[in-house]
Amino acid sequence: MPTLQREVGEVVAVDFSTSRFTAILEYELPMESRRIDALFLLRNSVLIIELKGKSHSTDADIDQAFGYARDLRYYHRDCHGRKVTPVLVPEQSKNQISEERGVTVCSPDRLDELVAALSAQSGSQEIDAGNFLSADAYKPLPSLVRAARELFINKRPPQLWKSIAKTDRAVRTVREVIAYSYENKKRALVLLMGVPGAGKTLVGLRIAHEADLDNLVGNDHGANSIFLSGNGPLVKVLQHILKSEESDGKTFVRPIKEYIRHYGSKKQIIPKEHVVIFDEAQRAHDSNQVAQVHKIDSSEALSEPEYFIRIADRAPDWFVLIGLLGHGQEINVGEEGGLKLWFEAIHKSSAREDWEVFGPAETADALNELNYQEEPSLSLDESIRSHFALRLHQFVSQLVEQQPDSDSLEPLAEQLKNQGHDLRITRCLDTAKQYLLDRYANYPESRFGMIASSRDKFLESVGVPNGYQATKNIKIGPWYSDDANAPNGLSCKNLEICITEYEAQGLELDAVLLPWGTDFVLKNGKWSIKNARNYHKNRKVINPFQIRANAYRVLLTRGRDAHVVFVPEINKLDETWDFLCRSGFRSLCN
Repeated sequence: MPTLQREVGEVVAVDFSTSRFTAILEYELPMESRRIDALFLLRNSVLIIELKGKSHSTDADIDQAFGYARDLRYYHRDCHGRKVTPVLVPEQSKNQISEERGVTVCSPDRLDELVAALSAQSGSQEIDAGNFLSADAYKPLPSLVRAARELFINKRPPQLWKSIAKTDRAVRTVREVIAYSYENKKRALVLLMGVPGAGKTLVGLRIAHEADLDNLVGNDHGANSIFLSGNGPLVKVLQHILKSEESDGKTFVRPIKEYIRHYGSKKQIIPKEHVVIFDEAQRAHDSNQVAQVHKIDSSEALSEPEYFIRIADRAPDWFVLIGLLGHGQEINVGEEGGLKLWFEAIHKSSAREDWEVFGPAETADALNELNYQEEPSLSLDESIRSHFALRLHQFVSQLVEQQPDSDSLEPLAEQLKNQGHDLRITRCLDTAKQYLLDRYANYPESRFGMIASSRDKFLESVGVPNGYQATKNIKIGPWYSDDANAPNGLSCKNLEICITEYEAQGLELDAVLLPWGTDFVLKNGKWSIKNARNYHKNRKVINPFQIRANAYRVLLTRGRDAHVVFVPEINKLDETWDFLCRSGFRSLCN
């Protein structure tokens, strides 16, 4: 980046006399993929330089620079207790030094002056550049860890703490395995299986925030556990919910991709965490998908389970890896390996004899050659998401079978209705929206929103913004958490912003508005995906029908109280409309 090199070069060329500093270009934040343009390590302080090719700063630019400084203070070992100053440099500005919301805005012609002034203010203790750049520099502030636990455990964000009693037995079992592994110096894979909405995420978060883990390994590491997910929207929503004045929501919740980047590529790093929760472990990427995601040679790539087992093998004495398993939610390329990938990873482990596997009966056959212990409490078969509507997952599974039978579905739909779960249908989008607005008018805490298939090519023409351009920059945290009258207008309750199966997976709402796409239509009694976007060209998909069926399985299991289906009034969807009506979806009056 010539501009960056030029500006930093001018600063370095200045004679600061007794002042010395180290300049680091394109610095990658610990456990992040974001890069800071330049860092100056001054005397006992850190200066962040962020360049923008503009004549003035924007709110987004200010927030970006401020966020860099906050994350360094929170998560970089050598920034704890040191002054970290973010500086935004609009490259087309002149003769400017000002401050906006904790960020110094400085024109290029005065940058050397600013650095000299800040360097003179710094203390005498210099920062060692080698230590600063070391791979083990990631360490959350202990105060941040305490604040995150306080928010989750004591304040209990209501979006997360649904029917806690339903997860108590599983949490107790996992705690017992952790204690056993610590006492006997073992490595354990714990598999927790559950239907959609059964509370797997809650179990994982409860374990991740468990303060008792500190008693096992000491407090010097900060956080001794971490919750990882490959579901980017879920990570953003959880971080948004867990955010407070004292905590940024990232302490215990991180993307899987960044964890593998941090630990997987640097074999000498010893993981700080002894307990790692892997969300949606049945969707773990195979080696080909890892190569594509991480942009590495396929001959060098490992599957995600192999990376995690190898990382765990480096940990001193003991390690517990907890895999949260869902049913039939593999919706991406490279997610079709399932439990076989975990079996293979442990088989290849250099410490195979130290590994024990704990799980429910459903996973025993896939891992039967390993040291396997069956634990019935690790099967969550009751759906919290749908308020005791225990048949919802069964209803949806039968509905998305390639050749579904409406006669067998109708009794299940009747049972759902009697249990308080409504299946509604209409051919008018405005009718569907009004139904939800009226239904929850007196319940301000309720959450309802519009979700649709990402592979459909028709819905945008009838007012459903499910296309790539409309959904690529959705702020899923505010969409899921904010109220309808929030000034940003991003709330799901406005029923204007549509998310897809990729943003919806792992999340729950009180009710869902589902516009039915032309990518999954009934034709002569069988589901057809002929009109699904891109699938006919993608040779990497092993079973395209199953991936599309799983997408609709996700879309149809996001609501606790109700699913309202909007079927556009076109001939191509007439058979689908008739089938859904026969299957038990009750029509809404226009």
